[in-house]
Amino acid sequence: MLNIKKFVCNMFQENCYVVSDETNECVIIDCGARSEKERNGIADYIRDNGLKPRHLLCTHAHIDHNFGNDFIFTTYGLRPTLHKADVCLYERLSEQAVYFTGSGYESGVKQPGTLVEDGDTVAFGCHEFKIISTPGHSPGSVFLYCSDEKTAFSGDTLFRMSIGRTDLEGGDYDQIIDSLTRITSALPEETVVYPGHGPKTSIRDEKLMNPFF
Repeated sequence: MLNIKKFVCNMFQENCYVVSDETNECVIIDCGARSEKERNGIADYIRDNGLKPRHLLCTHAHIDHNFGNDFIFTTYGLRPTLHKADVCLYERLSEQAVYFTGSGYESGVKQPGTLVEDGDTVAFGCHEFKIISTPGHSPGSVFLYCSDEKTAFSGDTLFRMSIGRTDLEGGDYDQIIDSLTRITSALPEETVVYPGHGPKTSIRDEKLMNPFF
Protein backbone atom coordinates (compact mmCIF):
# COMPACT_ATOMS: atom_id res chain seq x y z
CA MET A 1 0.00 0.00 0.00
CA LEU A 2 1.21 3.49 -0.83
CA ASN A 3 1.02 6.30 1.68
CA ILE A 4 0.71 9.61 -0.18
CA LYS A 5 1.24 12.95 1.53
CA LYS A 6 0.67 16.14 -0.45
CA PHE A 7 2.40 19.44 0.27
CA VAL A 8 1.18 22.55 -1.57
CA CYS A 9 4.18 24.76 -2.30
CA ASN A 10 5.22 28.20 -3.50
CA MET A 11 3.21 30.99 -5.14
CA PHE A 12 2.06 28.62 -7.91
CA GLN A 13 0.34 26.24 -5.47
CA GLU A 14 2.36 23.34 -6.79
CA ASN A 15 1.81 19.84 -5.41
CA CYS A 16 4.83 18.07 -3.95
CA TYR A 17 4.24 14.48 -2.88
CA VAL A 18 6.06 12.22 -0.46
CA VAL A 19 5.14 8.64 -1.33
CA SER A 20 6.10 5.76 0.97
CA ASP A 21 5.17 2.15 1.62
CA GLU A 22 5.35 -0.41 4.43
CA THR A 23 9.16 -0.54 4.23
CA ASN A 24 9.33 3.16 5.15
CA GLU A 25 11.29 3.87 1.99
CA CYS A 26 9.92 6.84 0.11
CA VAL A 27 10.24 8.98 -2.99
CA ILE A 28 9.75 12.72 -3.20
CA ILE A 29 7.91 13.87 -6.31
CA ASP A 30 8.26 17.43 -7.67
CA CYS A 31 9.72 19.28 -4.71
CA GLY A 32 8.62 22.85 -5.29
CA ALA A 33 9.23 23.87 -1.68
CA ARG A 34 10.60 27.41 -1.80
CA SER A 35 10.18 28.83 1.68
CA GLU A 36 11.78 27.63 4.89
CA LYS A 37 8.33 26.81 6.27
CA GLU A 38 7.51 24.62 3.27
CA ARG A 39 10.84 22.83 3.46
CA ASN A 40 10.56 22.28 7.19
CA GLY A 41 7.09 20.80 6.74
CA ILE A 42 8.41 18.17 4.33
CA ALA A 43 11.46 17.39 6.46
CA ASP A 44 9.34 17.13 9.62
CA TYR A 45 6.96 14.68 7.94
CA ILE A 46 9.81 12.50 6.71
CA ARG A 47 11.54 12.53 10.09
CA ASP A 48 8.40 12.04 12.20
CA ASN A 49 7.37 9.00 10.15
CA GLY A 50 10.82 7.45 10.07
CA LEU A 51 10.97 7.56 6.28
CA LYS A 52 14.05 6.89 4.16
CA PRO A 53 14.09 8.95 0.94
CA ARG A 54 15.42 6.99 -2.05
CA HIS A 55 14.62 9.19 -5.05
CA LEU A 56 13.69 12.73 -6.01
CA LEU A 57 11.45 12.31 -9.06
CA CYS A 58 10.57 15.17 -11.42
CA THR A 59 7.56 14.96 -13.71
CA HIS A 60 9.07 17.83 -15.72
CA ALA A 61 11.60 20.64 -15.45
CA HIS A 62 9.57 23.79 -14.85
CA ILE A 63 10.76 25.99 -12.02
CA ASP A 64 7.63 25.70 -9.85
CA HIS A 65 8.27 21.95 -9.52
CA ASN A 66 11.99 22.34 -8.80
CA PHE A 67 12.41 25.15 -6.26
CA GLY A 68 13.21 22.57 -3.57
CA ASN A 69 15.94 20.61 -5.34
CA ASP A 70 18.74 22.23 -3.35
CA PHE A 71 16.96 21.44 -0.10
CA ILE A 72 16.48 17.79 -1.04
CA PHE A 73 20.10 17.42 -2.17
CA THR A 74 21.51 19.10 0.95
CA THR A 75 19.25 17.17 3.32
CA TYR A 76 19.11 13.72 1.69
CA GLY A 77 21.85 13.69 -0.95
CA LEU A 78 19.40 13.13 -3.80
CA ARG A 79 19.66 14.67 -7.25
CA PRO A 80 16.51 14.85 -9.40
CA THR A 81 15.58 11.96 -11.66
CA LEU A 82 14.39 13.58 -14.88
CA HIS A 83 13.39 12.67 -18.42
CA LYS A 84 16.32 13.35 -20.72
CA ALA A 85 14.18 15.50 -23.05
CA ASP A 86 13.79 18.14 -20.32
CA VAL A 87 17.48 18.58 -19.52
CA CYS A 88 17.62 21.81 -21.54
CA LEU A 89 14.77 23.25 -19.46
CA TYR A 90 16.43 22.07 -16.26
CA GLU A 91 19.63 23.87 -17.19
CA ARG A 92 17.64 27.13 -17.45
CA LEU A 93 15.84 27.04 -14.10
CA SER A 94 17.37 30.40 -13.17
CA GLU A 95 16.03 32.01 -16.33
CA GLN A 96 12.63 30.48 -15.69
CA ALA A 97 12.58 31.91 -12.17
CA VAL A 98 13.21 35.42 -13.46
CA TYR A 99 10.55 35.05 -16.16
CA PHE A 100 7.84 33.67 -13.86
CA THR A 101 8.61 35.38 -10.57
CA GLY A 102 10.74 38.42 -11.37
CA SER A 103 13.47 37.22 -9.02
CA GLY A 104 16.48 35.02 -9.55
CA TYR A 105 17.11 31.45 -8.46
CA GLU A 106 20.58 29.99 -8.24
CA SER A 107 20.50 26.23 -7.98
CA GLY A 108 23.31 24.41 -6.23
CA VAL A 109 22.26 21.26 -8.12
CA LYS A 110 23.41 22.26 -11.58
CA GLN A 111 23.01 18.80 -13.08
CA PRO A 112 20.19 16.29 -12.61
CA GLY A 113 20.94 12.79 -11.39
CA THR A 114 19.49 9.84 -13.29
CA LEU A 115 18.08 10.57 -16.75
CA VAL A 116 15.15 8.39 -17.77
CA GLU A 117 13.04 7.74 -20.81
CA ASP A 118 9.78 6.04 -21.70
CA GLY A 119 9.43 2.56 -20.21
CA ASP A 120 12.10 2.91 -17.53
CA THR A 121 11.23 2.04 -13.93
CA VAL A 122 12.22 3.53 -10.60
CA ALA A 123 12.03 1.22 -7.58
CA PHE A 124 11.69 1.92 -3.87
CA GLY A 125 10.56 -0.32 -1.02
CA CYS A 126 8.13 -2.92 -2.38
CA HIS A 127 6.95 -0.76 -5.27
CA GLU A 128 8.08 0.77 -8.52
CA PHE A 129 7.00 3.57 -10.82
CA LYS A 130 6.97 3.13 -14.57
CA ILE A 131 8.02 6.18 -16.55
CA ILE A 132 5.47 6.99 -19.25
CA SER A 133 6.49 9.80 -21.61
CA THR A 134 3.72 12.38 -22.05
CA PRO A 135 5.21 15.26 -24.05
CA GLY A 136 3.14 18.34 -24.71
CA HIS A 137 3.36 20.50 -21.62
CA SER A 138 7.12 20.14 -21.97
CA PRO A 139 9.18 17.79 -24.14
CA GLY A 140 10.13 15.60 -21.18
CA SER A 141 6.88 15.55 -19.23
CA VAL A 142 6.07 12.14 -17.77
CA PHE A 143 3.45 10.18 -15.87
CA LEU A 144 4.79 8.13 -12.95
CA TYR A 145 2.62 5.01 -12.81
CA CYS A 146 2.45 2.33 -10.13
CA SER A 147 0.54 -0.60 -11.62
CA ASP A 148 0.28 -2.51 -8.33
CA GLU A 149 -1.67 0.33 -6.74
CA LYS A 150 -3.28 1.76 -9.91
CA THR A 151 -1.89 5.15 -8.99
CA ALA A 152 -0.33 7.79 -11.24
CA PHE A 153 1.34 11.16 -10.81
CA SER A 154 0.69 13.33 -13.85
CA GLY A 155 2.70 16.49 -13.25
CA ASP A 156 1.20 19.26 -15.39
CA THR A 157 0.03 17.00 -18.21
CA LEU A 158 -3.38 16.24 -16.70
CA PHE A 159 -5.39 18.11 -14.07
CA ARG A 160 -8.85 17.43 -12.75
CA MET A 161 -11.12 18.37 -15.68
CA SER A 162 -8.30 20.22 -17.44
CA ILE A 163 -4.90 19.80 -19.04
CA GLY A 164 -1.53 21.54 -18.85
CA ARG A 165 -0.78 24.70 -20.79
CA THR A 166 1.15 24.31 -24.03
CA ASP A 167 2.21 27.91 -24.73
CA LEU A 168 5.51 27.64 -22.85
CA GLU A 169 8.86 26.72 -24.38
CA GLY A 170 8.70 23.21 -25.80
CA GLY A 171 4.94 22.99 -25.39
CA ASP A 172 2.81 21.47 -28.13
CA TYR A 173 -0.98 21.16 -28.02
CA ASP A 174 -1.21 18.31 -30.52
CA GLN A 175 1.43 16.40 -28.56
CA ILE A 176 -0.35 16.76 -25.23
CA ILE A 177 -3.64 15.59 -26.73
CA ASP A 178 -1.86 12.59 -28.24
CA SER A 179 -0.21 11.87 -24.88
CA LEU A 180 -3.53 12.00 -23.07
CA THR A 181 -5.18 9.78 -25.65
CA ARG A 182 -2.48 7.16 -25.13
CA ILE A 183 -2.64 7.46 -21.33
CA THR A 184 -6.39 7.05 -21.11
CA SER A 185 -6.23 4.04 -23.40
CA ALA A 186 -3.33 2.39 -21.59
CA LEU A 187 -4.22 2.91 -17.92
CA PRO A 188 -7.15 1.26 -16.11
CA GLU A 189 -10.14 3.53 -15.61
CA GLU A 190 -9.90 3.11 -11.82
CA THR A 191 -6.40 4.63 -11.81
CA VAL A 192 -6.21 7.50 -9.31
CA VAL A 193 -4.28 10.45 -10.70
CA TYR A 194 -2.39 12.95 -8.56
CA PRO A 195 -1.62 16.09 -10.59
CA GLY A 196 0.97 18.81 -10.20
CA HIS A 197 -1.66 21.35 -9.16
CA GLY A 198 -5.13 20.97 -7.69
CA PRO A 199 -7.08 17.94 -6.46
CA LYS A 200 -6.70 14.31 -7.43
CA THR A 201 -8.87 12.71 -10.08
CA SER A 202 -9.25 9.38 -11.92
CA ILE A 203 -8.87 8.18 -15.47
CA ARG A 204 -12.57 7.27 -15.47
CA ASP A 205 -13.70 10.77 -14.45
CA GLU A 206 -11.45 12.43 -17.00
CA LYS A 207 -12.66 10.22 -19.84
CA LEU A 208 -16.26 11.01 -18.91
CA MET A 209 -16.07 14.72 -18.09
CA ASN A 210 -12.84 16.39 -19.17
CA PRO A 211 -13.79 18.78 -22.03
CA PHE A 212 -10.40 18.27 -23.72
CA PHE A 213 -11.06 14.54 -24.25
